[in-house]
Amino acid sequence: MITPEQQERPASGTGPKREGVGRRTVVLRRGGLSLRFDVRTLAVCAVLAAACLLVALVSLASGDFTLSLPQVVTAIFDGGDFAHTVVVEWRMPRILAALVFGAALAVSGAIFQSLTRNFLASPDIIGFSTGSYTGALVVIIVIGGSYLEVAAGALVGGMATAAVVFLLTARRSLQGFRLIVVGIAVSAMLASLNTWMMLRAELDVAMTAAVWGAGTLNGIGWQQTGTACLAVAVLLVLLGQLVRPLRQLEMGDDAARSLGVPAEPVRLGLVLIGVALVATVSAAAGPITFVALAAPQIARRLTKTSGLSLAPAALLGALLLSASDYAAQHALSTALPVGVVTVVIGGCYLAWMLVHEARKRL
Repeated sequence: MITPEQQERPASGTGPKREGVGRRTVVLRRGGLSLRFDVRTLAVCAVLAAACLLVALVSLASGDFTLSLPQVVTAIFDGGDFAHTVVVEWRMPRILAALVFGAALAVSGAIFQSLTRNFLASPDIIGFSTGSYTGALVVIIVIGGSYLEVAAGALVGGMATAAVVFLLTARRSLQGFRLIVVGIAVSAMLASLNTWMMLRAELDVAMTAAVWGAGTLNGIGWQQTGTACLAVAVLLVLLGQLVRPLRQLEMGDDAARSLGVPAEPVRLGLVLIGVALVATVSAAAGPITFVALAAPQIARRLTKTSGLSLAPAALLGALLLSASDYAAQHALSTALPVGVVTVVIGGCYLAWMLVHEARKRL
């Protein structure tokens, strides 16, 4: 049975708030199971999911071989003509990768922003994306490995960068600007190392690495998409086991421990999942920036919740990256890497966010 209920939330306060005054929720009860859903969050998720579907269909229909939306739907289920090859074999891996990678980046950003309680703490700002890129470059330029070896290199690079950043902060907590400042410094040093490696590499290898390093979905096929999507799905399942402890950590370590949450092991697990999500995307498409920064914050403003909601953030990340990839392919006469578009969008959003936060403190 579904029953609407009204909840109350404090009007002010500096700590994490629970959903409250004016927040309408729906409770689903079945047997001994009871699930509570926020109505506004559900509505936002529904709109974002519909927008993702629309962008996916438009992307599948657009290109040198233009199709109508009914033709796209028909081509998906009809395996006997050229339209099916264009839609399913050529275009669908790319749009699926954009949706899944955007969701993975947004969830990773939401994890780090929640742990640090700072909107600047996204993987691309604090160096984890750059570290993943460094690990992948080592495999591509020095070793010349396969896709799976590149993926392993990106994962190792991201994890090693995270370990260095956390050690240099010399604090048990991930809160504060110190982590961000150290992450920016480490990211700058790694970016210099990446440039040096490309300058020392063979010309054709360096050109390929440079294009890939801008963050691109060009040439991605079912092999890369399938492997990356499987890895993201496994990581999201693991994250599902830590969602409740993550909510409790938002109230502070002492409050979480009083509820039986082992703060440090849970935090370590969340960090590993967040870095692995970024590394998975970087291995397949290169370091795509600013989606992890912007998507969780925009989703929070749309849902008007006090904390970060993973589902709206994931859907918004999927929408941002898929729409950016469509713009990268069709907005200009020349196709661009999707990372170029996300940098423009994310840079504008970051500038607006910094100005907005500065005005709040005046």
